[in-house]
Amino acid sequence: MDAASDKGSPARRRIRSIEVGFRVIRALLAAQRPTPLRDIAAAAGMPPSKAHLYLASLVREGMAFQDPETGHYGLGPFAVRLGLSAIRQLSIVDEARSYLRQLSDRTGCAAYLTILGATGPAIVSKSDGIRHGALTVQLGYVLPLTSSATGQIFLAYLPPQRTAALLDREYATAARDQGSYLSRDKLEATLAKIQKRGFATTSGQLNANFVAAAAPVFDYNEDIVAALTVLGPDRYLSASKLKESVADLLAMAAGLSRAIGAPDPNEISD
Repeated sequence: MDAASDKGSPARRRIRSIEVGFRVIRALLAAQRPTPLRDIAAAAGMPPSKAHLYLASLVREGMAFQDPETGHYGLGPFAVRLGLSAIRQLSIVDEARSYLRQLSDRTGCAAYLTILGATGPAIVSKSDGIRHGALTVQLGYVLPLTSSATGQIFLAYLPPQRTAALLDREYATAARDQGSYLSRDKLEATLAKIQKRGFATTSGQLNANFVAAAAPVFDYNEDIVAALTVLGPDRYLSASKLKESVADLLAMAAGLSRAIGAPDPNEISD
């Protein structure tokens, strides 16, 4: 029965009708626009008659609404308030801690979270790995945009107007420090490559004999809000190990993105 709780320990007991109802809510969320009953029912994996009963209750509680002209259903005003409240309660730094620990444990390298501030990408949280060597990641350190994997991730995924002033300032510094930054031509080619594969890597550009790989973290709007980075000695992060570490990095970045509200492509299941 939908309304029955499972027998067993309190930790495993649950109300099935709520779980079924959330299948309907996930279908509404995935649709991203008012949708016919038959499509919602198909996405939720139930007959239209059953989906209609759940939608009637959701409309009554403000979690859904029904367009009076088309009869289509969408997320209602309470769903909006609920989502905004959840966003206000989230702290990406708090959410990132477990992902950073997992990333450093899996790779053996230092892992850190970076947010773009007024002066550039600043390290706001970290987890030291067993193979970080003599190099210590410093909280608050601001990385360059063009010559760090972290900075390149922000340049690749943020709109140019967000980074234009920072980039101009960096190139003004580069004029006095030749060789430390990528030229604009090389940078454009690098950013196109990053967008295609979904991560950035650098070797020896900031710290001799060290390799870094960075990946974007997205929010509920699918906008980049942070970057996850791993950093380790190049003799350890060789080709095969780097490939494994990048796979771990991408998995952790995707997990953190979902934790702060980014859409999950596998959210709806039969």
